Order: sequence, then structure tokens, then C-alpha cells
Amino acid sequence: MSEFELPIKIGKIEYTNDWPIYQNFDPAQLSVPAVIHSDLPANLNRGLLEDRLFVTPVSSFAYGTRSDDFWLLPDLSVSAQNAVGSILLFSRKPVAELGSGTIALTNTSATSINLLKIILDKRYGHQPEYVSMDPQLDEMMERCDAALLIGDHAIAAAQRDTGYIITDLGLEWKEWTGLSMTFAVWAVNKRFAAVYPELVTEIGEQLRISKQRSVADLDPVIHEARQKMGGSHEYWEHYFRQLWYDFGDKEQQGLALYFQYAYELGLLDHKVNMELWTDNMMTRVNE
Repeated sequence: MSEFELPIKIGKIEYTNDWPIYQNFDPAQLSVPAVIHSDLPANLNRGLLEDRLFVTPVSSFAYGTRSDDFWLLPDLSVSAQNAVGSILLFSRKPVAELGSGTIALTNTSATSINLLKIILDKRYGHQPEYVSMDPQLDEMMERCDAALLIGDHAIAAAQRDTGYIITDLGLEWKEWTGLSMTFAVWAVNKRFAAVYPELVTEIGEQLRISKQRSVADLDPVIHEARQKMGGSHEYWEHYFRQLWYDFGDKEQQGLALYFQYAYELGLLDHKVNMELWTDNMMTRVNE
């Protein structure tokens, strides 16, 4: 039928932060055979960039590296209007005093790594040494002055009494720029969209409906998070409520500034022009 194997694999971030988008999503209800492929962000990123995954959430930075090859599904993101709760820098000194120290970076998220580099360079004028390590806080802090953790590793470490200063990068970004920060977007390979335009629209719509239902009733998501991670109902309700799953004008504005700074610092080698999938695109593909 095409170069794309069935069933179609639809990516899903293995961490808790995108659960509300998938809680009420059933790929069996789609018009084309499809399954959910759950994986770490770095693996989803590679799958998209290496043309092994064609519809998936990816880190915003990974999308930015080859943005011209992908559409973005509208109204879907993992963003933070203030604190994010799961992108955390652990340090012995306040972030403004880190200077030229050594920082351990989680090896699981390019967006968070580059957000930290942007904040330290652009906001504080710091150029520390960065070391990539497995996301184990104790081992990271044995070697370094600070450690960046994301996702469930950050959540688990924050619940321990480590004595470290914890800096939420979502809050840092908001206090500095006044804008929200988008950590993940839903990307679609343009070649795939040309073959399955109706399916792309269908997937986007079903994910948006799932998101809306989950946000209206978070109890099932909270129950699943408590079973997997522990913690109180109040903790997880606060965690999911402080995340933002839309991708409107304000979220696009914040992400555009992130891409601009990444380009200025040489983290990206080109300027990013975000393109959203719309019904107009589907009509154009079918003409």
C-alpha cells in the first residue's frame, strides 16, 4: 500500500506528563490499524528523526532540529505556564551563583538540557562545564555542583529530603521571559501526512478529545499515577493541573522565543518556522 508499515505506531512519552492526552485515546477506534508505542523522550526523538516513527510527541528541541520536515498537530503540547514540576535542577547553591561550575545533565531530554543552557547563558551569563550522566541524583551530585533531572526521575528525587536547592526550569523561564514554556509537541512526518491525510486529522482530533475529557476529570489519571509512583491525590492533582496541554498563540510565542535563543547560542543551526497541520492542509494534499 505504501512505505509505511501497518499497524501505524503512534508515539507516547513513557513519563507521566502526557498521560492526560492519552487517557481516553484508543487507537483501535481509528480508521487505519494503529498501536501506541510508549518510550523515553530521547528514543521517540530518534524514531522521528530517523524516519522510524511518523506521528509522535517529541521534545520541542528535537522537532526544531528538522522542523521543515514535520507538521505540528494543533492544540497539543506538554507546556507549563509557570512551574512544570518535573524539569528540575538540583544544586548546592542558588542557580544565580553557579558560575563556571560543573553541571550533570540527564541523558533523556534535549529540550530541557538546552533550556538550562539558554537560562544560564542568557539570563545569568554562566558558561559551566556540562557532563552527561544517567539520571541518578546521588551519583550526579558526587561529581558535579548541580544536576538536571526530568520527568519521573525528577518527581521521585524531589519527594526525597536531599537538602539540595531545587530550581524549576518552567518557573525560571516564566519569571525571566513572562511566557510559557513548551517542552513537547506532537509532530507528524510530512511524507506520512501526504499518504494518510485523513488519518492525521483523525489522530489529532481523537487526542484533543481525550485531552479535554481527562482535564475535565483527572481522577483516573491521578489513580494510575499513585499506583505507579506513590504520592498523595493532592500532589498529583497539583502536578497535572500545573501542566498545560494546549498549543495556542501564547504557547507558540513562548516556544518561538526558545527557538530564537537556541539559534543565537548555536544550539540550532537554523531558524525555526513552526507549521501546524490544519484541515486546509488535508484538502491541499488531496487535490
